[in-house]
Amino acid sequence: MSTGERQPVSVLSRLSRADRARTVFHRLLRWAPLVLALSVLARLLWTILTPNGTNFVDLHVYVDGSAALLHGDLYAFTYSEETPDFPLPFTYPPFAALVFLPLHYLPFGLVGLCWQVFTVVALFWVIRISLELLIGETAREPRWRNVAMLWTALGVWSEPVRTTLDYGQVNVFLVLGAMLAVRSTRWWVSGGIVGALAGVKLTPAITGLYFLAQRRWRAAIFSGVAFAGTVGLSYLVIDGQARDYFTSKFGDADRIGPVGSAWNQSLRGALSRLAGHDVGSGVVWIAAVVVAAALGFLAWRALDRDDRLGTLVLVQLFGLLVSPISWVHHWVWVLPMLIWLVYGPYGRLLGTRIVAASWLAVTVIGVPWVLKQLEDDSISRPGALAWAAAVNVVGVLVVFAWVAYAGRRYRITLTPPARRSGEPTPDPIS
Repeated sequence: MSTGERQPVSVLSRLSRADRARTVFHRLLRWAPLVLALSVLARLLWTILTPNGTNFVDLHVYVDGSAALLHGDLYAFTYSEETPDFPLPFTYPPFAALVFLPLHYLPFGLVGLCWQVFTVVALFWVIRISLELLIGETAREPRWRNVAMLWTALGVWSEPVRTTLDYGQVNVFLVLGAMLAVRSTRWWVSGGIVGALAGVKLTPAITGLYFLAQRRWRAAIFSGVAFAGTVGLSYLVIDGQARDYFTSKFGDADRIGPVGSAWNQSLRGALSRLAGHDVGSGVVWIAAVVVAAALGFLAWRALDRDDRLGTLVLVQLFGLLVSPISWVHHWVWVLPMLIWLVYGPYGRLLGTRIVAASWLAVTVIGVPWVLKQLEDDSISRPGALAWAAAVNVVGVLVVFAWVAYAGRRYRITLTPPARRSGEPTPDPIS
């Protein structure tokens, strides 16, 4: 048989494989509720049955640390029962202690269980809102609800969510709050949510940059006003603790943990590991921030002005880079980023799929976690390990650079298909 006669068979074979993959996906989509239930059940069993699985050390810091308010020594508190080598202080703004204080009056076992369950529920809504911000009302259709379930089933095993669940961290709730703020069209609701979140933990304050990028001036201003309100309330209720935090503890990265740890996936952490010493906030760090900001700005310019999810993801990734400490459990924003890469305006490009697949592998394997098994928190390490420990930082810069390139090279694909009038909505597997 000639080559010309064999070619159609090869094409039909490729089409057949694509059709089979599509069929498998749609079958999986129908079973999405069961897949999610089994994934969450397995994760809860993992928590219960593994050694130290129910320690929830950070949740202890929230609950026990806020209770230290009753004795007037919030920032003298440390939790060391499960971490004797590194006692954990209460590092959050004083308003956070007021928010967490009611949890002290509940049995810790109940708090821990509810925290796990509500974290998964919050993750599901993070993914639902991500899809809604990207494809609009289409995301409320049953098939897209099931897509969100499958992403949630996968997401609970990603490194940021795994560690959030392991430690009883607050990160997924903060991401959900930022999502709700962005979804709302009321400036006082959006700004109020972001300001209150920044009062609990400073990192969500970067969302104000999103408001500026979207020209939501009133929301941006009111987020600052709302944060100032949390500070004022703290001074009013717990004056001494508030004064202690804002005059001596504010911005002190050394209280949070070792900058050089592989779990710190910030620019400062990556640069410090490469240099073999803490670069601090000096010239090297400033130059790196300028480069990251320039790439982020070019990536933002490549987006459609109505692309709220894309803009939000770029802002939050930039915030993770410039923060002095960005532990792996802070990187929950990787999941909305993956959703934007897969279903967003450049989702059909080969380069986008390579970037998304690489990020998915990194976050499911948990490269920083693997490195932590090979080394301690020493800031000096072999060059290969130092570069491997910069995986998230390099990954963000690659996302910025690729989006900037794709926006310049493929301007016609800027608007997602779901927003073009008269066109079919995107298939979840396309």
